Amino acid sequence: MKKNIATVIEQMVLPITDAKNLELVDVEYVKEGGEFFLRIYIDKDGGVSLNECEEVSRELNPILDEKDPITDNYFLEVSSPGLDRPLKKEKDFIRYQGRDVEIKLYKPINGSKVHEGELVGLTEEDNIKVIIDNEEIEFNKKDVALIRLAIKF
Repeated sequence: MKKNIATVIEQMVLPITDAKNLELVDVEYVKEGGEFFLRIYIDKDGGVSLNECEEVSRELNPILDEKDPITDNYFLEVSSPGLDRPLKKEKDFIRYQGRDVEIKLYKPINGSKVHEGELVGLTEEDNIKVIIDNEEIEFNKKDVALIRLAIKF
């Protein structure tokens, strides 16, 4: 049901983000600490401002009130995906080719659930290809719990 909510909300948010030349990165509907959160992640080249997040929130709120797709009480959050943004869509894997990524797996491979390397991209089989220690390695998407940009200090 939560995935359906995210899909329904995505269709409500897209006209707002498209009109503002913003990218809708992701929609999450999650329960944390007994509270529900509807999180909308937006971005654009150069990053989004707090004002842009507020504008999207202000425009989305009355639409959510009118259409009422969520029966639970929830908190609405509109924000940037952050520097360590998760990669979910095909366009993310294209945009961030050559960047370092962190991959967290459901089950360990070579004794570890966490791997870091340079993103090559997606294969024709929809596997994630990464260069780790000068070796190209493929990870099946269904084995990946999370893949996100790695932050280097």
